[in-house]
Amino acid sequence: MEVSRRNQLTDTTFSDRGLIGSTYFKTDSTASAFQLELLPLYLLSKFNNKRPYGINDYLLIPGVGFQQYASTGVFAKWKFLTLQLQPELAFSQNSSYQGFPGTFSSSIIRDRFAVWNLGDYPERFGEKSFAKIWWGQSKLTAQLGAFEIGASTQNIWWGPGQWNSLTFSNSAQSFPYLTFNTTKPAKTFLGTFEVQLMSGLLNTARQPPSQSDSLNIRYYRPIRDKNRYLNALMVSYSPKWIEGLHVGATRTVHTFTDSISSNFIDIFPVFWGITKEAIGSDLIGESDKGRSQQITIFARYVFTKAKAEIYFEFGRRDHALNWKEFILNPEHARAYILGFNKLVRIEQTNLLLRGEMTQQQESINRYIRYLGLKGGSSWHTNGSIGGFTHHGQPLGVGIGTGSNVQTLEVSLVDGMDKMGIVFERLANNQDFYYKALLQNTQRRPWIDLSLGFLYDKKFDNLLVSSKLQVIHARNYKWQLDPASSPEFPKGENLTSVMGQVSLIYFWKK
Repeated sequence: MEVSRRNQLTDTTFSDRGLIGSTYFKTDSTASAFQLELLPLYLLSKFNNKRPYGINDYLLIPGVGFQQYASTGVFAKWKFLTLQLQPELAFSQNSSYQGFPGTFSSSIIRDRFAVWNLGDYPERFGEKSFAKIWWGQSKLTAQLGAFEIGASTQNIWWGPGQWNSLTFSNSAQSFPYLTFNTTKPAKTFLGTFEVQLMSGLLNTARQPPSQSDSLNIRYYRPIRDKNRYLNALMVSYSPKWIEGLHVGATRTVHTFTDSISSNFIDIFPVFWGITKEAIGSDLIGESDKGRSQQITIFARYVFTKAKAEIYFEFGRRDHALNWKEFILNPEHARAYILGFNKLVRIEQTNLLLRGEMTQQQESINRYIRYLGLKGGSSWHTNGSIGGFTHHGQPLGVGIGTGSNVQTLEVSLVDGMDKMGIVFERLANNQDFYYKALLQNTQRRPWIDLSLGFLYDKKFDNLLVSSKLQVIHARNYKWQLDPASSPEFPKGENLTSVMGQVSLIYFWKK
């Protein structure tokens, strides 16, 4: 996806589903005769020495120790029918690590669990090693022109983000769904459109969030442990009069599976009213059958002559009372992404500059809107149905609940070859920090500052991609250094390493 996206900066005729991403391998599905081919072999080895770090690793979990991911399969096409069998295998050592401590006051611990109880984001996935086999990037569809309909377990990527997406990314295991979507931009007299309407089933892991059994017994109060039904819609439009512009919107609504009836609006709640007044519901308790929605709008503009692009995505996860309330208070329950890409030609190679910021932290209006409660729900969480998750991982932003991140990469690229560095600043769980009023104490925000080294190289049919990242966590888990004093407060820091190497072998050139 990254290489094809770079190609779009220099070639306007390059055809790629840049705003509806699915799997990491593309096949030639335009052939009219029977087609059968092996999909590339993908191996990903990853290691975290002291704490989990890293996102967009498909079936892998956030874990400490050694991790291994593997995927391959076959692709078959006959007339209008397409079958892709591409299972995945994942293993994680899943070692214990220094998690949220029980040394805080009971009020602070309650505030931490108040955030945990609204989602499904455990610190550790069980007490043993983790191993799993899944259908992965598989699908069975029927195609007609630019459209297809069928069943799939492929990962979905919606929106223009490079590292994060407010709706769907690769940070969680894929889930089974039925889909109607475009396979390439559909041409009309107004321009081109991309669309996807899908319905799927989400698992609720509901593993205890803390690594401390005593804390879980005392404070863990999860929302109902039931699987959920998800309905989602994405539409993207590129006007024929403005070359390089993409604008669009997404909407997701998920609810408990036992709340679904044969009514059209239960099956396709994405066509439900947008405001609370329009649907006649106060969204409290069971009045909305536990429904939770997210809506985003996005835009991406590619400057081909400048070999550059800029983009944004803005979302809200809570219905406004009415349009007046939305206009007066647009920042409520919002999250957003801003980013850019730029290629600079230097002799026989290209300098790549790209960056992105993702903001999930609640806006300042929480102090007025939730007077006395010290904040509401974070992005990807909900008080009636829980987190926007699958098997305990977020479907969209994978950096942590209520966290913000800024990423900047500087690389030299030549085709699939790349060598560069990446800088990252991650402000962890900011919503909890301010909900617990830690800003009024000696404890400072938990900030990760990291430096990563990137190296990708193509050897005939083999593509090697590697990353070594050093992460320095300041005020890790908001803890104080033993030498700290009220006069000279000092946070406890933690330096860790994350390394990963991926191998993609193409069976044919």
